[in-house]
Amino acid sequence: MKYLTIALAKGRLAEISMDLFLKIGLDCSEMKEKTRKLIFADEKNKIKFILVKAADVPTYVEYGAADIGIVGKDTLLQEGRNLYEMIDLGFGQCRMCVCGPLAMKDKLDSINDLRVASKFTNVARSYFFNEKGRTVEIITLQGSVELAPLVGLSEVIVDIVETGKTLRENGLDVLETICDISARFVVNRVSMKMERERILDIVQKLKGVLAEGGVEN
Repeated sequence: MKYLTIALAKGRLAEISMDLFLKIGLDCSEMKEKTRKLIFADEKNKIKFILVKAADVPTYVEYGAADIGIVGKDTLLQEGRNLYEMIDLGFGQCRMCVCGPLAMKDKLDSINDLRVASKFTNVARSYFFNEKGRTVEIITLQGSVELAPLVGLSEVIVDIVETGKTLRENGLDVLETICDISARFVVNRVSMKMERERILDIVQKLKGVLAEGGVEN
């Protein structure tokens, strides 16, 4: 029996995912130890876990380097990979939003040369084109995106919002919600055909744990 490989996003998503896998009988206890290792094996169940950067999870899964991945919906939307999205795991909840000064709320459709700063450039471009029928200038930023409207780099931003505290502290607000975000269980398309029974067994066990309340977010 070949190993099934599961790609986990480093950080909080991986930690919660490990707790879920332990509940369904997969041994990922070694991952909870302090180590620089990136590959871990559950010999009994023939499962390998790999730790990767969140943005890379869909790539590993699409190309078959991993059969399964757990990653945020925000990353899936941004990367646009050809995968099966099997379960909304319900943790890592937040929202993808258009944010800016409150005065901009009624002006999003009227400003001709609207500039939008974001790390999630594909999400931003798609939202304004498909939902609003317009093109906007997208400015790519990797950090402190809230700064962009404050210094005149852009009129608004597209970013993930959890509590909104950082926005409010910088005089910004949520202007529009694009979509809700949470962790998703995704599967490589070929793996789904070749290892269908084993993958569906994991899916059903995870659904059972989630129905019982899952794990603490």
